[in-house]
Amino acid sequence: MADALELDALWEDFHRVVNMTSAELSDWLRVRDSGELTEPLPDDAGSPLGQHVLAILQKRRTDLTDDDLRAMRKVVDTVTSQTDLENEPRSEDTRLRHRLMTVGHDPLKP
Repeated sequence: MADALELDALWEDFHRVVNMTSAELSDWLRVRDSGELTEPLPDDAGSPLGQHVLAILQKRRTDLTDDDLRAMRKVVDTVTSQTDLENEPRSEDTRLRHRLMTVGHDPLKP
């Protein structure tokens, strides 16, 4: 487990890059996985990482596990490497936006 300062920094970074609510992320994961022929159960929709982000959003900081911390680091790294959070979002890159939304970051959200 990380020390308190690392945990605080990771918690803040994670919640800075994950700008979708748990309801928005859950809805997105269900929409993203729906298809003409088959649709997964609502609790199984989305990627494993997206589901993990959803679970983390519903936890308190004191309830985080080592797996949660790894997933949080991965999300922070993914979002920061693929976006410049200081600049205006690029609305023309729909595929990038959808990919980031699967981990809880909507670049077009204020």
